[in-house]
Amino acid sequence: MTQLHELLSLIQHDEEGQGLAEYALILALIAIVAIVALIFLGGQVSQILSNVGNSI
Repeated sequence: MTQLHELLSLIQHDEEGQGLAEYALILALIAIVAIVALIFLGGQVSQILSNVGNSI
């Protein structure tokens, strides 16, 4: 019975690590998407901010 309890506690611990890894992968994917968006839209965003700055 104690071996079963120890096995269940190990499985539960591994699931917490898996959740953390999933969050890290999602965060990395969001960062990559943001970087790619800035590369492709950087010129347009810069122009918009310049127009706003000149209007003020």
